[in-house]
Amino acid sequence: MTTHPLSGVYAAAVTPLKPDSTPDTEVFPDFLAFLAERGCHGALILGTTGEGPSFSAEERMAIWQAAIKIRESHPEFRLLAGTGTPSLQETIELTKRAFDLGFQSVVVLPPYYFREASEDGLFTWFERLIQKAVPADGYLLAYHIPGLAGIGFSRNLLMRLKDAFPVQFAGIKDSSNDPDFASFLGQTFGKDLAVFTGIDSNLSLALQNGAAGCITALANLISPSLRAIYDGISRNEDLSETQILVTAQRRILEQYVPFPSLIKGLVADKHGFPRWPVRPPLEDIPKISVTQASRELDESV
Repeated sequence: MTTHPLSGVYAAAVTPLKPDSTPDTEVFPDFLAFLAERGCHGALILGTTGEGPSFSAEERMAIWQAAIKIRESHPEFRLLAGTGTPSLQETIELTKRAFDLGFQSVVVLPPYYFREASEDGLFTWFERLIQKAVPADGYLLAYHIPGLAGIGFSRNLLMRLKDAFPVQFAGIKDSSNDPDFASFLGQTFGKDLAVFTGIDSNLSLALQNGAAGCITALANLISPSLRAIYDGISRNEDLSETQILVTAQRRILEQYVPFPSLIKGLVADKHGFPRWPVRPPLEDIPKISVTQASRELDESV
């Protein structure tokens, strides 16, 4: 396993919303405390599961401002901010704000509207972002999810960015579910690049091949199991049974969409939080589907 300062288990946190779909900033610190008490080292705020692209810059900053209140009760809880937008200038401004608030790292999508951008163009985009917005001791994680974003990080682009910014370009959240790409990351960078898997079913394999941890949607629900795998593998223990359970639970939940609404429904069903809505164009999942998914999760244990 990689022992980068960011290493650990992170929830790709859902974003609590009021019935009118405005951010519920008052309840957010309580939800983050719930995650901390269930074994998460930290949380990614406004990633894919958090519906990040659905919020304006002003809303994002208000949500981040609410999130840092978790430090009052859990000072060691780490916060990662999803700051990537197609606009370089807006991404710079959001990234600066996240670090000003005290976030440990940003997680940045490539400029996903520009799917035909060249490698040189993408390198320049990230070069300017890092130079203008990431402190010398700050960390940026690339967010590689080409199936959703329509654009990802080529192998050569990753090598160029790591060579140019060996500290600030800290690592990658890999949600590609591509075994060849995962092997490339480990073989090329070793422990110099902090790799976080976005796929729960890959956690054990990723850690055994030098990954730094995970950032996943299911950590909103099953972080005790993910933390057990993380801690156990660090002690060279056999956590295969726990991983089998996690993999089965991931496969159950992948049958239901949209994922953010499902996770919100299950958080309400199993842990007593309000049934938070999602923002359009996502739609709230039917309650009967949440009930069915919850029953299937219970039967898997």
